[in-house]
Amino acid sequence: MHKSINRMIAYILLPVMVIIIAFSNPFPMRAVATSNAGSEKSEEDKEKEEQKKKEASAIEQSIKEKEGEIANAKKEKDVLAKGKSDIEKIKKSLENSKADLSQYVAQLDGQVEEIEANIESLNQQIADKESQIEETKEELAAAIVVRDEQYEAMKKRVQSLYEQGDNFYLELILNAKGLGDFLNQIDYIEDLSKYDDRMFKNYSETVDYVTVCEAQLEAEEEVLQTAKNTKEEEQKTIEALISQKETELASVETEIADKERAIRELEAEIAEQNATISELERLVKEQKQSLMTIRNYDGGAFCWPAPSYTKVSSEFGNRNHPVLGVNLFHNGVDLAAPGGSDILAAYDGTVVSASYTAAMGNYVMIDHGDGLYTVYMHASKLLVSQGQEVSRGQKIALVGSTGRSTGNHLHFSVRLNGEYVSPWNYIPHP
Repeated sequence: MHKSINRMIAYILLPVMVIIIAFSNPFPMRAVATSNAGSEKSEEDKEKEEQKKKEASAIEQSIKEKEGEIANAKKEKDVLAKGKSDIEKIKKSLENSKADLSQYVAQLDGQVEEIEANIESLNQQIADKESQIEETKEELAAAIVVRDEQYEAMKKRVQSLYEQGDNFYLELILNAKGLGDFLNQIDYIEDLSKYDDRMFKNYSETVDYVTVCEAQLEAEEEVLQTAKNTKEEEQKTIEALISQKETELASVETEIADKERAIRELEAEIAEQNATISELERLVKEQKQSLMTIRNYDGGAFCWPAPSYTKVSSEFGNRNHPVLGVNLFHNGVDLAAPGGSDILAAYDGTVVSASYTAAMGNYVMIDHGDGLYTVYMHASKLLVSQGQEVSRGQKIALVGSTGRSTGNHLHFSVRLNGEYVSPWNYIPHP
C-alpha cells in the first residue's frame, strides 16, 4: 500500500520537477494572460496561434529572400566594377585608323556613343538602386519597431515569472481538484511553456531579420556607390576621347604643309555634304510626285534651334578659314551650345534623314515644304528618325561634337530650292 502511494507521488513530482527546471531559464519572455487552469483554449486562441506560426514562417522566408538579394547585390557590384570602358584599349584600337581621318573620326564617335549609352544605363541603375534603398530602409525601420516591441513584452514576461515565484507551477498541480483538474493543469503548464518558447523564437527570428536587413542595406549602398563611381569614370573617358579627337583634328590641319591639298580636302568634304543633301532632296521630290502629296510651307516664323545658347560663333557666308587662311563659303551658322543641350526643330516638317556621316557627324534634315529644308549637324545624339513628323520647337537631337568638329556646337543650315540661303531670313537675330 505504502509502495503504491510512494510510486504515485514519484509519478507526480517527477514531471513537476522537470517543468520547474524547464521554466527556470533566464530568457526574457512575454507575459500571457492566465486563465482558469482547467479551461480549454478557445477557437480564437487557436486561430491566434496559427496566425503567429504563419508569421514566424513568413519571417524565415523573408530572411532567405533577403540573403538572396544580398548575394545578387554583390554580383551586381562586381559587374559594375568590371563594366568600365578601357580608355587605353580604345585609344590603341583607334591608332590604326588615324591614317584615314574620316574613318578615325567615325570610329571615335562610335566609341563615344557607346559610352554615352552606358552612362544612360548607369543613370537608370542609380535611380532604381536609390529606390530600392528607400524600400530597404522602410523595411528595416519596421523590423526594428517589431523587435523592440517583442523585447519589451518579453521583459514583462520575466517580471511576471519573478512575481509568481518559483513554486507557481508546483502550486497549480498540488491545488488540483481531482484527476481531471490535474491533467488540465498539466496541459495548461505545457501550453505556457510552448507559448514562451514560441515568443522567444519569434524574437530571435526578428533579431535575425533586422540583422539581414542591415546587411542588405549596406550591400545596396555599396552597389549604388560603385554605379556612381563607374558613371564618373565613363564621363571622364568621354571627355578624354573628345579631347583626343580635337587634338588629332587640329594636328592634321596644322601639320599639312600643302595648303592647296588641305583646301581640296575641305572642299571635297563640303561637296560631299552638298551631294548628300541634294540627293535627299531629290528623293523627297520623287516620293512626293509618286504619292501626289505636297507639303506647303505656310510662311510661319522659325524658332531658335539651340535655346541653351544665343551667341553665334561662326556666321553664314564667306569666311576666313582659321587654319588654312583662305576664304571659304560657310553654308550655315554655328552656335557653340553646351554638349548635351537641346536641339529644336525650327519649324513643322517631316524628317528626311536622321543619320551620320564623317563630315556632318550625327545630323537631322527636315522638309518644311515648298523646297524649304533645315539641317542640324554634329549632334551627340539623335532623338528622331526618318519619316517622323515633327513640330516647331520639338526636341530632335542633343548638341555634340561628332563628325568634322573641334568643339561642341550646332551647325544650322537652311536650304531653299536646292541652294543654301541665310538662316537669318527665317530665324530672329539673338
